Amino acid sequence: MNLSMEAIIWEHNRLRLLDQTKLPRSIEYIECNHYQTVAEAIKKLAVRGAPAIGAAAAYGLVVGAGQIEAADRQTFVAKLADIARELGDTRPTAVNLRWALDRMMMRLAAAPEQDVQELRRILLDEAHAIYQEDIQSNRQMGEFGQALLPDGARVLTHCNAGALATAGYGTALGVIRAAHEKGKQIHVFADETRPLLQGARLTAWEMLQAGIPVTLITDNMAGYLMAKQQVDCVIVGADRITANGDVANKIGTYGVAVLAKHHNIPFYVAAPLSTIDLRLSSGDEIPIEERDPREVTHHGGQAMAPEGVQVWNPAFDVTPHQLVTAIITEQGVIYPPYLENLAKVCGNNK
Repeated sequence: MNLSMEAIIWEHNRLRLLDQTKLPRSIEYIECNHYQTVAEAIKKLAVRGAPAIGAAAAYGLVVGAGQIEAADRQTFVAKLADIARELGDTRPTAVNLRWALDRMMMRLAAAPEQDVQELRRILLDEAHAIYQEDIQSNRQMGEFGQALLPDGARVLTHCNAGALATAGYGTALGVIRAAHEKGKQIHVFADETRPLLQGARLTAWEMLQAGIPVTLITDNMAGYLMAKQQVDCVIVGADRITANGDVANKIGTYGVAVLAKHHNIPFYVAAPLSTIDLRLSSGDEIPIEERDPREVTHHGGQAMAPEGVQVWNPAFDVTPHQLVTAIITEQGVIYPPYLENLAKVCGNNK
């Protein structure tokens, strides 16, 4: 991806977020001079994708730290904790958001410095670390995952798990990028991903920018595409993975996984270890965000459904671990049994 199109930019001591609600029609950045601007950008999906909102929230905490008027450490940390809670409440499903904020606050707690200005510098350094580590983990993930893709593979993906959804490079799309960089002839089928069309607007755009062949399909075409033997594997990202390997991802992922199982097609999940939440035993415990009904009834400001119709609009669904062929992480590819193997990998990296 062109560096001018990065989703998150920190330069000249300020935060800029690419407004992904405007893509692909226009490339516009949100100037975040207040932490509440960051919170609103996360809520309205101007910045989205589990790793990206974690990194954005970390920088949002830095922005908030700059707004705090406090001369002593205790007051500063207390006010910062309030800001962290506000940022953390923006979206409940993706665990990376809370993980990044907790990491920032723990870094501060471990710092012996009393000077508030020095504490602000420590926070910025930690946000930079989260950002850079995400890019590195995505590239490592891509290297492990590309080995699963044969030359000529036709890959179906759902939603957007690319550079736009991370600090850079991507998770699911990072695997595809890595295969492409190895010289493999990869063809991507991108589900449009209703109701907000992240596949149509973002994944298709990213693949075109990267020069990777891509075909856009509507969500209800995936099963027939598989039946026509046009899909070799499915790769998706994740917003939270529980201890038993259940996967929360964009709504519609579960249906794709069921179709892949029926057609004997490998279903891979690409996600960093920060997305794995061993505190939850299964997907039944994952909080599922429900969003504004207008996302379903309207598009581009135009009504697409009769006024007054009832709407159910969960942003995510849960794919049971039995449907997941493997989980691709920066530490390697994890296979079942997930309860044992996820604990082993995450335990080794504490």
